[in-house]
Amino acid sequence: MKCPRCGSEMELDQHRRAQMYMCYVCGYIEDQYASVNTPKETNFQHLMKLRNINEASAFIANGLNLAPSAVKDWMDKFFN
Repeated sequence: MKCPRCGSEMELDQHRRAQMYMCYVCGYIEDQYASVNTPKETNFQHLMKLRNINEASAFIANGLNLAPSAVKDWMDKFFN
């Protein structure tokens, strides 16, 4: 299932009482309002708004077609 906000693949979130699809790139959750007329932003602007290293690694991995765990391991080595 594709995300209506950013177009990336949505994952089934099973950590809630009711299972629903969630986009780990932009944070969209199924059955919530997705604004269609969102202003375009650069990748760097989007990256600076992410809340933690997991979201950042998922965003970077999606653009490079890599596993998020590989990007997170690289980031851990780079920043520590």
